Amino acid sequence: MSTAVASAILPAGIDAEFAPLQLQSIIGFSGSVPQGHIKHPNGVHTIYSLGSTVVINDTRKPNSQEFLQGHTNAVSCLAINRPGTLLASGQVTHMGFQADILIWDFGTRTQMHRFSLHKVKVQAVAFSPTSNYLASLGGEDDNSIIVWDLQKGAAICGSPASKDSSGATLCLAYSNKDDNAFVTGGDGTLRVWELNVAQRKVRPTDVVTGQIKRVVKCVVVDEADEYMYCGTTTGDLLECKVASKLFKLSGPPKEKERFGMGIVSLALAPKHDCVIVGCGDGTIAALKLPRLNIVKSTKVSGTVTSITFDDKDNFYAGTAYSNIYYLNVNAFNPVLRSTCHYAPINDIAFPDHSSDVFATASDTDIRIWNAQTSSELLRIAVPNLECKCIVFKKDGSSLLTGWNDGKIRAFGPQSGRLQYEISDAHKGCVTALAVTESWNEAGEFRVVSGGADGQVRVWRITPQHRTLEEALKEHKGTITAIKIRKTDLECVSSSSDGSCIVWDLMRYVRNQVLFAPSFFKAVCYYPDESQLLTSGTDRKVGYWEAFDGSLIRELDASQSDAINGLDISADGRYFVIGGSDKLVKVYLYEEGSVAFVGVGHSTDITKVKISPDQRHIVTVSADGAIFAWAFNPDNTTTSGSLKVTGA
Repeated sequence: MSTAVASAILPAGIDAEFAPLQLQSIIGFSGSVPQGHIKHPNGVHTIYSLGSTVVINDTRKPNSQEFLQGHTNAVSCLAINRPGTLLASGQVTHMGFQADILIWDFGTRTQMHRFSLHKVKVQAVAFSPTSNYLASLGGEDDNSIIVWDLQKGAAICGSPASKDSSGATLCLAYSNKDDNAFVTGGDGTLRVWELNVAQRKVRPTDVVTGQIKRVVKCVVVDEADEYMYCGTTTGDLLECKVASKLFKLSGPPKEKERFGMGIVSLALAPKHDCVIVGCGDGTIAALKLPRLNIVKSTKVSGTVTSITFDDKDNFYAGTAYSNIYYLNVNAFNPVLRSTCHYAPINDIAFPDHSSDVFATASDTDIRIWNAQTSSELLRIAVPNLECKCIVFKKDGSSLLTGWNDGKIRAFGPQSGRLQYEISDAHKGCVTALAVTESWNEAGEFRVVSGGADGQVRVWRITPQHRTLEEALKEHKGTITAIKIRKTDLECVSSSSDGSCIVWDLMRYVRNQVLFAPSFFKAVCYYPDESQLLTSGTDRKVGYWEAFDGSLIRELDASQSDAINGLDISADGRYFVIGGSDKLVKVYLYEEGSVAFVGVGHSTDITKVKISPDQRHIVTVSADGAIFAWAFNPDNTTTSGSLKVTGA
């Protein structure tokens, strides 16, 4: 990705004179996007969104990804044309601003058009059969239909999507044979549209449904353009004639068989004479035509938001829990193909001497990942509790975790088995953890923990006992980070009260204190431990003298938002930050200038970490995304199948 390309997708006001940080892999899938996982007609690639990035995955090669970057906020809809040459993606933006639609040339992975007329959100997009036109539907704040000429790259016409007496329009599907016809559905509205290009007009005709009033969440038109099938929030499937605009049938026939939490996604099974529906309660079912009887059914984890066929017998199902399943139409046994976090990630940790695996802590569970293949190795969940912080024991034999019930729990990183727990470690949440080396043959070591109560506590851990050594009570706010010196004789804690304190771990007294008008979010030692780096809500990175706590230097590292994550390279040449401005920035330590910038996250970056081998940077964010960036300062190019494309 060239500097010019990268600058085109940076927020306004950010200096573009930098080397772009290259994306290496992404773990994540925006499962909440309706029909957000699609299969390319070539049978090789799958396409899905993660935040503001569109990911193209090659199913023949494990961990082979390409990234299309050009959106300024989260992608809200995707569509691909019938030949597979064009890809359309729409986004959501802030209230009062226009939301963009990007048209990509799939072959070259380049952006062809950027359309900006919808306000706040693009709800859905659909290509015409010949790919001459694109129909787009605005979100609830816009609620308009616009038809675009893809040859000229301009709008042909537009119209309100529904009557004032109806609710918002939620879904859109194009005819399979006629470039001048498409259908929409929503809250009390179901329409067939006719496009007149010569007159630059698009006219709707309401489908007559009689006494039946439904909220249509998804719609699909059969290959012959004879019928359209509409999934509703009441859990039944409507069949309507396209030509006559008349309601024909509702299924399943028995009212008690209606699907829980509504039908959210659907697809017509080629050559199987059935409709596959995905429901809000995780049910995936096949309804046989023409009577719409349920012939097969299964259940997966999370609302089924997308269904796309791989071939005539197999299909993918994506869920709101960011899982992707693979099913056979005949067997109907779901196989989990991909999984990732779907809630904010609170922390990330590598074992001290290994870059092959890392662990992430989310609001829902802890997961351990293979860094090479991006596959999940282990999942640990404690029902109804949130993990706030994690750290590996120095020898890698334990994963220590802090929870919102005030307990510290240690798990086996291979088995996931609970090894021990410390009850009432803190009042409220345990928010920060650090561990020392073992100092005797028995394997005794110390854990330093911080909590929402503002206390820093030191625990002596033996194979048999966990003992509180000391409670340090000078902070007045939540402890956000703790780092221990290599000698294990001193540690530093940062807090939301605007102070960082350097503690003597032998005498359990304060050695130094650092003050700033900021909620400190992160702190770390320079490799020789002569200096400290801090970051927080004042958008600055501070250099501090570790000996006397004096401020050496301050950098205005972010123009707009807090800096939540901070890490420094082993040689001290670089440090990396990430925060609420959604940018990953690598700074030269001595010069205090930006060396690399990574663009891709669409929500707040919560933590950043440089791998122990110094070859990768891993960043995590509030939408559950995990981004791995190639970190090779002396050679910014990357090899393999990686390709990042921007505006």
